[in-house]
Amino acid sequence: MTIDVRPGTATRGRPRTIGEVPCDRCGRRATRAQTRWPEGLICGICYHHALRTRGTCPHCGIDRLLPGRSGHSSHPICVTCAGIPADFHCARCGTEAEHYRKDICARCALRDDLTSLLLDDASDRQSMHQLIEALCTADRAESIHTWLRSAQVRTLLGRLAAGHISLSHAGLDTEPANNRTEHLRSLLVHHGLLPHRDPSLALFERWLDTKLEQITTDDVRRQFARWHHLSRIRDRARSGRPTRGSVLHSKQGITEAIKFLTWLHDTHHRAITTCSQADVDSWLANGPTTRHIIRGFIVWAGKSRLCQDIVVEHYRARTVPLLTQDQRLDWLRELLTGNSTTLPYRIAGILVLLYAQPLVKVAALRTTDVTDSAGELMLTLGKEPAPVPNPFAALLKEHLANRPNLRTGNHGQSPWLFPSYRTGQHLHPTTLSDRLRSHGISLIGARNAALRDLVSDAPPPVVAELLGYSHSATHRHATAAATPYARYTTTRQPD
Repeated sequence: MTIDVRPGTATRGRPRTIGEVPCDRCGRRATRAQTRWPEGLICGICYHHALRTRGTCPHCGIDRLLPGRSGHSSHPICVTCAGIPADFHCARCGTEAEHYRKDICARCALRDDLTSLLLDDASDRQSMHQLIEALCTADRAESIHTWLRSAQVRTLLGRLAAGHISLSHAGLDTEPANNRTEHLRSLLVHHGLLPHRDPSLALFERWLDTKLEQITTDDVRRQFARWHHLSRIRDRARSGRPTRGSVLHSKQGITEAIKFLTWLHDTHHRAITTCSQADVDSWLANGPTTRHIIRGFIVWAGKSRLCQDIVVEHYRARTVPLLTQDQRLDWLRELLTGNSTTLPYRIAGILVLLYAQPLVKVAALRTTDVTDSAGELMLTLGKEPAPVPNPFAALLKEHLANRPNLRTGNHGQSPWLFPSYRTGQHLHPTTLSDRLRSHGISLIGARNAALRDLVSDAPPPVVAELLGYSHSATHRHATAAATPYARYTTTRQPD
């Protein structure tokens, strides 16, 4: 069976148009020439690329803009050595760069726009000065200009400057929860204008307030939601551990518990204190499998002495999505050597197929999780670092050297292996999963296949330590793969 590859594009940016004017630098036929330099007509793509190339000119040895090309070698050279009849120095700051507006560079034009927007009616001029400096030091000022083209963004910034929105998390919480507000929040946090706040915890607290607003009494639903789930997630956030998975699990658990208690009251006129095993069995038998999520609530209620002698077993799916080994190897080959998607998503897919990692964990990996030990690349996923084999090691090094989303608010620095366009954050796991699924990869099937292959070649406890799984999970997959640890030594071939 062959894999169903649905390739996308591995080229970033919009498709290029084709015209009648040939560019004398790249040979592409453009709709029009951007300029004429000594070497001939230059298209817009080559022109903008040339004016963003800096370094030491190999002819004169001066560190400056290198828009020209040496005739015999095509190496970038400076304006003077190339004989380009133009002066690209900014009339304001003197930096040699592409002119963005009249005779000034994009950074100076950005400072003018932000000063007019944020300082003219500022209620807190010092904070707005800090925000202006933070935005103006972005590696690509043009990206901030693009962000400011949105009328909604300019309105949001204007209201923040005027004091209509307080410079606090609570102030931003009063605004609609959308990408504009959250992107601004991430910028303010990254540059120290707002304290760090766990985004998943904050969203969960807002969701919980809405969910419980109809519950006026301090009954068991409110106690379960706040005393058990909210308290546990806050503990995780304080310790610096990821909270997104816990938030999703808690929202499901709270929702199903409320449904069960409502059904118990409306159908049998009983509360959890008078609930029986027969009531629970009836609820589970006459509905979808998601009803088994009430197990967490029943266990909590038992520990809280609200009910006794009620048992809900762990739910086990009747079927398990699973790629064949041939399919898994074909997908690995495609992501290692193909061009169906861009490098970051290829890396993420390989981590699923090779190391059985959930995308929630993949998205939150840090650059410090990848280390070079005596020339061998190591990846820390559990308690012990795991080796990274070639050719994946080469791809991972290439990705580390060219991570995207570092040229705006992140200022070229981000601790994340997969940086988000939101400053200081990593890519959302859903972004990764949507992209990989769109190419035809069964993510759950890939994880299960990888884990079963790994526990067939190594003891389940070793796999658990290397990959960050629980021992029970790896033993369960070893049993499913028909190589339980008790029989491992007999199935292992001698060296």
